Amino acid sequence: QVQLVESGGGLVQAGGSLSLSCAASENIFTFYAMGWYRQAPGRQRELVATIISSGNTNYADSVKGRFTISRDNAKNTLYLQMNRLKPEDTAVYYCNAKRYFLATTDYWGQGTQVTVSS
Repeated sequence: QVQLVESGGGLVQAGGSLSLSCAASENIFTFYAMGWYRQAPGRQRELVATIISSGNTNYADSVKGRFTISRDNAKNTLYLQMNRLKPEDTAVYYCNAKRYFLATTDYWGQGTQVTVSS
């Protein structure tokens, strides 16, 4: 069973930065896409950023220019660098990986809390 373990969340003041990591238990080459999602209290889980096997990235409009998704294939780790954080970025952040074999399977981490104070 694939395991995704997030780390790096915490409390930061508005305007500050945090870096999230997601360590995968398997070679991330086997995933055709990986990404970060977030869920704030009372809201649905939403896409933050994705990166596909070619290296192409995609961002939610709300984080473009502030967040950067990247991966280190040698370390089987996905990253999210978050700069100029805003209180509305407060949420639980989840790592996601997608593998395709006849159908797409989604794998999720346990989530890490990010709190941005004003």
